Amino acid sequence: MSDNILFRQPESSHLGDCPICILPLPLDTKKSMMQSCCTKRICIGCYCAGIKFEMGEKLGKRKRICPFCRQPEPKEDVEIEGYKTRRMEVNDPVAIREAGKRCYHQGDYESAFEYFSKAAESSDAEAHYCLSFMYRDGNGVGREVAKRLHHLEEAAIGGHPKARHNLGVYEVNRGRIERGVKHFIIAAKNGHDGSVEALRELHTMKKVGLKILTWLFLHIRQL
Repeated sequence: MSDNILFRQPESSHLGDCPICILPLPLDTKKSMMQSCCTKRICIGCYCAGIKFEMGEKLGKRKRICPFCRQPEPKEDVEIEGYKTRRMEVNDPVAIREAGKRCYHQGDYESAFEYFSKAAESSDAEAHYCLSFMYRDGNGVGREVAKRLHHLEEAAIGGHPKARHNLGVYEVNRGRIERGVKHFIIAAKNGHDGSVEALRELHTMKKVGLKILTWLFLHIRQL
């Protein structure tokens, strides 16, 4: 893969922007909500604002509606599963990837791999990241460094800061400090605190000078 592509700074993280307020979604997924009806991730502020609006309108016992697609939010498990199934039937990569995560946590690695692979075909960065740790740990597949790195790179290009950070760690551990630093800087610019700490440690260990760090911050290629 060309370094010109690999080391471009993504405009945002793989989570993108809240579809309502158009502000970047925080990397802490506890500060946002994924809607099962449309698989859109909405910042917690917009979600709470929707609840407050409904309370002000005194909608009574009517079902709460999704702030984005305006569909009634499901309450029963059967309703939630119905929404998930419908999203998968229309090949929604987010729904497919989330199905893979459920299978993975249940120990069904074969199904998880199939779901992750299908979502990754649609360039879902999180799915690529999930495949990378399957190849790292050897759960359901063989341990393969080349395939792990391939999926980390695809996830990183898609704006996944954790994948980018892991590439940085891989490069530093092999003595390729400058490449590792580039990865850390890109991840740090996307809000990854671990990469900021990694850069601080490299500077403290005198593996990289302040002038080089400053130059790299200014010259990381933009999209």
